Amino acid sequence: MVKKSYRIRERISNTFELPKDIVMDVSKVIIIGTGQITVENHKGIVEYSEELIRVNTGSGIMKLCGRNLTIKTILQEEITITGEITNIEF
Repeated sequence: MVKKSYRIRERISNTFELPKDIVMDVSKVIIIGTGQITVENHKGIVEYSEELIRVNTGSGIMKLCGRNLTIKTILQEEITITGEITNIEF
């Protein structure tokens, strides 16, 4: 049932040329160089330290590794992380 719902939403997105991050309730990740990353439509912070931040994206956990990582802004739908980002895993 979940796969069918996913396929229907994907078809609607493609047919009407709507953004998939809105129609399919998935996260949008914006990376600016190695110093900033913004995650839209996140589901919360799982782990936080200066070297590691794990963010729940709804479709999985995104793991950010680096140095001097800080959460610059956190809103209900958006989080911005700054610092020296050395690795991103999904």
